[in-house]
Amino acid sequence: MKVLMINGSPRENGNIATAFKEMIQVFEKEGIEVIHYQIGKKDIRGCIACETCRNNGKCVFDDIVNEMAVKFEEADGLVIGSPVYYGSANGTLMSALQRLFYSTHFDKSYKVGASVVSARRSGCTATFDELNKFFTLSNMPVATSQYWNNIYGWEPGEGKVDDEGCQVMRVLARNMIFLMRSIEAGKKNIGLPETEERVWTNFTR
Repeated sequence: MKVLMINGSPRENGNIATAFKEMIQVFEKEGIEVIHYQIGKKDIRGCIACETCRNNGKCVFDDIVNEMAVKFEEADGLVIGSPVYYGSANGTLMSALQRLFYSTHFDKSYKVGASVVSARRSGCTATFDELNKFFTLSNMPVATSQYWNNIYGWEPGEGKVDDEGCQVMRVLARNMIFLMRSIEAGKKNIGLPETEERVWTNFTR
């Protein structure tokens, strides 16, 4: 099984990296293939609503977002991580995720999603909720842990002394593996839930 991990922090050895390392140790121990991207310093522009992706199934800006889209389609799970900036996620990560989710046409249903957030002190839960909306809008089960998926620290590496936060990440990884394997077994033994044709409603009519 495969997990795609996208780190939105510009700090390669920051506290999101610390959180991801805790998860990666669990994934690798359980034989899960990890595909990792660090995008915080990448030049990733936002969506311009050109709708080109409606016809060709990929973003008109042929950058790392289209590269990640291929890996996302192959993956069984997606982990996205961000430090808190003004009570919100990193802008580069948000631009990437908005384009990644909107421009891709493949079915994201039952891919397991998890978001991870770091902060010096506050803003974690607001950012956590913001990131989880990508999953809940895409029929993706959201993996949880024994607490919100937060890790605390200011300087790079400070998260290592957040013993509870590090444990939360390990538990999160184990729960993701359980969900991914359970969903795979369910597909084989039970089948997927019945689907309906999508209904679209605009509030202006």
